[in-house]
Amino acid sequence: MKTYPNLGSSASNDNNSRRSTSTTRAKFALRFIRSLKEMKKRGHVSNNSSADERSQRIKAAAYSSMAHAVGPRRAWARALLFKLQRSAKRHRVLTNMTRKMSRTCLILKQKKNKKKNKGINKKKRVTNGNDDVLLNQTDKLRGLVPGGKAMDVCSLFEETAHYIKCLATQVKVMQDIADQLSPK
Repeated sequence: MKTYPNLGSSASNDNNSRRSTSTTRAKFALRFIRSLKEMKKRGHVSNNSSADERSQRIKAAAYSSMAHAVGPRRAWARALLFKLQRSAKRHRVLTNMTRKMSRTCLILKQKKNKKKNKGINKKKRVTNGNDDVLLNQTDKLRGLVPGGKAMDVCSLFEETAHYIKCLATQVKVMQDIADQLSPK
């Protein structure tokens, strides 16, 4: 009788993958619900705040929960947590600045910075058409995956696959929560 060692190992890898996904899903769900409860307790999600503000806070909680559930072993998770921490810090600084500065002064500074940054992102490349399309698509992918700009192509594809899998898990968990909370 012939044995096929690859079939057995792929089946066990498939089981490990399912177990890993369900563990990540449970971690995400627990952390996300805890974050929502904390936001409600602190009054961040109240009737006084706008719908945009509430949705931004919930979105940040969802991404943070997803990155924490995966842990620091993934580059996209580390980059996402860094980005969320940086934007929270920037939000606090801007809130303090607007108290001190007039609104018009802040708008003038933003317009000035936009004019400065317009010409920075243009890159010149000398390649044939197919390479240019491939590089353009890879650059778009780098922009979609947190931390993708610093990755080589192989790492980028691996991290992208994992990021998409985690986003799908995030959507499933949030749908389950919405289904549980909606009237039947």
